[in-house]
Amino acid sequence: MAEQFSEQGGAATMDPNPVLRWLTSKMGERLASEKLLEKRRGQFEQQRIASGKPHLIEYFHQVDDGYSHLAVQALAKLVQQYDIAIQCHLVTGPSGKNSVEPELLLKLAKYDSECIAAHYGLDMPVVPSLPPASLVARASAILARQSSSSFLTLAPEIGTALWRQDSAGLDAIADRHGSAQAIQLSKKLAEGNARREELKHYSGGMFYYAGEWYWGVDRLYHLEKRLVALGATKEAEASILFPRPDLVTGPCKDNGSITLEIFPSLRSPYTSISFDRTLELAQQTGVILKVRPVLPMVMRGVPATRHKGMYIFFDTAREAREAGVDYGKFYDPIGEPVRRCYSLYPWACEQNKGSDLISSFLKSAFAQGVNTNNDKGMKHVVEQAGLSWEQARTRIGQPGWEEELEQNRLAMYDAGLWGVPSFRLLDQDGKQVLALWGQDRLWLVAKEIQRLLA
Repeated sequence: MAEQFSEQGGAATMDPNPVLRWLTSKMGERLASEKLLEKRRGQFEQQRIASGKPHLIEYFHQVDDGYSHLAVQALAKLVQQYDIAIQCHLVTGPSGKNSVEPELLLKLAKYDSECIAAHYGLDMPVVPSLPPASLVARASAILARQSSSSFLTLAPEIGTALWRQDSAGLDAIADRHGSAQAIQLSKKLAEGNARREELKHYSGGMFYYAGEWYWGVDRLYHLEKRLVALGATKEAEASILFPRPDLVTGPCKDNGSITLEIFPSLRSPYTSISFDRTLELAQQTGVILKVRPVLPMVMRGVPATRHKGMYIFFDTAREAREAGVDYGKFYDPIGEPVRRCYSLYPWACEQNKGSDLISSFLKSAFAQGVNTNNDKGMKHVVEQAGLSWEQARTRIGQPGWEEELEQNRLAMYDAGLWGVPSFRLLDQDGKQVLALWGQDRLWLVAKEIQRLLA
């Protein structure tokens, strides 16, 4: 695997050389290829059949992670419906350069899981704070003592007691089912972390099946569709257990009482497949849209390891296919192209074309394979946005845009968010009523708009 996804951190002046930019672009296209994906899936299935092995799903559980608590509740239902075996691993959270904001991540995972649980038919206790480390260690020790089969039934019960901070409840479970000693727990966590690293991932709440990763309940519909296509259902007529909730834009329409903020980045694959859909959501619901662009994380000095980079590009491709969004002809815009485009953003906004400029840049970089690292590419971006290149070329590269983007970043962090795309809903008094991270939360933003208007 090329090294372009390895340690992509650095200062805001980071600009790869042309060869590295081209290599990154080609690797992004390869990861997005549906043809190659189907070929790899076929190879894995042939190997499985030849070996006589079952459809094996490996699940990686992080005890103090809200997303893991939701994911573990799905295991028993999956086993009931599909002809699969599940192997459970106990892991710690992301570490090193895969751990950008560990404290914020745990808080967001708790809040976000509370928001989405009911929509997936799952339970997440709504509590004021994260569980203390002592209870996390106790819950982990109980799970470390279990086999994969008992893990399936006990983990949801243990998680509920943990999130409710029910110390007596955890003690009762430990009395019935046992609890590992500290050295045994450390060994279990080390084994789980090592297996996850071997399979090239870094996070908890993850499902792995035959070469592909599925993050939490939000990606189970991809895994389920794959199992259905392989004929791995126990019943002939089986519906998807955990479909992605629909993005509903009606029936209520706003008169401008709600503001929807989006924090996009020009080098974010996830932003590229959700930005236009956000514009459409605002237009169809009548809410006020406020676009608040930020610098890409790697240009803010936040590293992205090779494992993370590869997963993001691959995951974006399948999410784009599901949403019917063009994606995959990629030409990496990191560095100077991003800065040049942002330098035109204030001018574009003066002509009510700020969103058009961002949309055009994202399409060019992620769906059309345009090299935005030269004037020819930027001319395409500008004119596709309905702007004048003759006017733009006299303004491109000028300073004065940086402060706005920094203020946007600070506002995003104040909302408990740090990645893109992020969304905030504000009421007519400017009070925050919802703050979410991820293109896979646009359906929930839409539902909350309808709830507020109703």
